[in-house]
Amino acid sequence: ADWRLALWTLFSVLLPVLITAWCSFQRSRRQLLIRDIFRKSKHDWHYTDLFGQPSYCCVCAQHMLRGAFCGCCGLRASERCLKKADQRFVCKEIMTRGAGAAQSSIPHHWVRGNVPLCSCCVVCRQQCGTQPKLCDYRCAWCQYTVHDECMVDSLKTEECTFGEFKDLIIPPYYLSAINQMRKDKKTDYEKVVPYCRKHWMPVIVLANTRSGNNMGETLLGEFKMLLNPVQVFDLSKIAPAKALQLCTLLPCNAVRVLVCGGDGTVGWVLDAIDEMKIKGQERYIPQVAILPLGTGNDLSNTLGWGAGYAGEVPVEQILRNVMEADGIKLDRWKVQVTNKGYYNLRKPKVFTMNNYFSIGPDALMALNFHAHREKTPSLFSSRIINKAVYFFYGTKDCLVQECKDLNKKVELELDGERIELPNLEGIIVLNIGYWGGGCRLWEGMGDEPYPLARHDDGLLEVVGVHGSFHCAQIQVKLANPVRLGQAHTVRLILKSSKMPMQVDGEPWAQGPCTVTITHKTHALMLYHSGEQTDDDASSLSE
Repeated sequence: ADWRLALWTLFSVLLPVLITAWCSFQRSRRQLLIRDIFRKSKHDWHYTDLFGQPSYCCVCAQHMLRGAFCGCCGLRASERCLKKADQRFVCKEIMTRGAGAAQSSIPHHWVRGNVPLCSCCVVCRQQCGTQPKLCDYRCAWCQYTVHDECMVDSLKTEECTFGEFKDLIIPPYYLSAINQMRKDKKTDYEKVVPYCRKHWMPVIVLANTRSGNNMGETLLGEFKMLLNPVQVFDLSKIAPAKALQLCTLLPCNAVRVLVCGGDGTVGWVLDAIDEMKIKGQERYIPQVAILPLGTGNDLSNTLGWGAGYAGEVPVEQILRNVMEADGIKLDRWKVQVTNKGYYNLRKPKVFTMNNYFSIGPDALMALNFHAHREKTPSLFSSRIINKAVYFFYGTKDCLVQECKDLNKKVELELDGERIELPNLEGIIVLNIGYWGGGCRLWEGMGDEPYPLARHDDGLLEVVGVHGSFHCAQIQVKLANPVRLGQAHTVRLILKSSKMPMQVDGEPWAQGPCTVTITHKTHALMLYHSGEQTDDDASSLSE
């Protein structure tokens, strides 16, 4: 009896362990097979544990909660049908091949089932995708949808017009023709369709998947669905300088670039554009629009693209905004930091400034924030959490006042004229209207006369603040900054001690030095007038 009890106890313990080990082995084996299919496939497969809408497998037509989907053509398949789907269905090609390479048009690329909600049939104008099964068709290029019963042979061979965004899409046959011309060592691209079309303004999307609220990955897939996948780049995998070389194959002064990221990502892309100028590629310089995914997004706010994006606007509307945006210029400035000392043989540090330079409490908050984020980067995946951490360090500085008596430690010169400083804790040099995540710092409360601030006039606005609490008062329009003046050249001398400094949100601790800010160049940007705030409208009317 004792042996029988011991055997049953051992069996009851080992059975769950063996079942768990077997399930784990099968799961890892299945994941390896799926990963192998993903690696070898021409589709842009992604796996999800839960689809956001009712989905049906393109092979077996069964309803599924989880499975794989293609980020380019929208194909969806269950785990067991993934291999068949990969072999049976082709993805939309970035270039036409073989006999199609010499064509100037392509047929529709129809994908059956899982059509977007609230889409209408182009034949009968009735809603598609209403039945709970795999039904109806969608073109992966023009996004047109058709009922099963409305699909006729003429539609299957009909030429695709590329739909609403035909002026933004780079057609596959265009890239094929350009590729053949490069092999033949020809450069007269203007003869290729649609190069010669008047309103063609191809867009290149550069997304930083690590910015702010981590929406970059989702946006990459949505843009690949609407455009040619060759137009969409992940900046975590390819540098902007390399991605922007696509501009050299497109019409001069017609390309538009949409940067999905924070102000730091925008500065990275603008630096790459400056490299194009050095290489003698000035006629291929694109105009830059912004989709704000960062924490501050002050440059985006200044140019009318909003203070932050959280998916509230459809991607289709973003592309419409890019098409309708107006071209403007943005001043870019050279910030040179020269360390003091008789035996200092180091080269001066040189930065490029788009937004602002500061020394004092806001730079200290940025420095503490960056130090904390480098230690635990996984905690800083939300814009709200990031701003809460900034608030914490700002509150701490109100009590400690680490930057007090700044006016005794620095000298300020505007266009060569020395400025007598009042009692201050911080100095901020502005190029754009917004600062600190949405505050119009130069305007303050708006109750005092002051010369208007612009981002394209070759002038910098210089203000002082009395501390972190004063910064908070300015942000809620309860106080004005100390306006020190406007200038074409700013020179700041840090005489003693170490102080926090920042350029466009990139902070560091700096010892005695001389900071010189001079005009560097202009950047071609796109201004969207549809995102104006009440403050914008009042300042424009004034």
